[in-house]
Amino acid sequence: MNTLLEPGMLVRHPQQPDWGAGQVQSNIGGRITVNFEHAGKVVIDGQRVELRRIFDTSE
Repeated sequence: MNTLLEPGMLVRHPQQPDWGAGQVQSNIGGRITVNFEHAGKVVIDGQRVELRRIFDTSE
């Protein structure tokens, strides 16, 4: 699923729920840059972590 993530999409990190919602900034070569509410900008290795897409802002 990470390959389908595009800038602007909202996601959550499954092992870091306290980071809050994050907005995808870029997805290049499996490296996904996400700006999280409570953790700031984080680069995620998309082969190691499967981010969860947020479809409803109340999630």
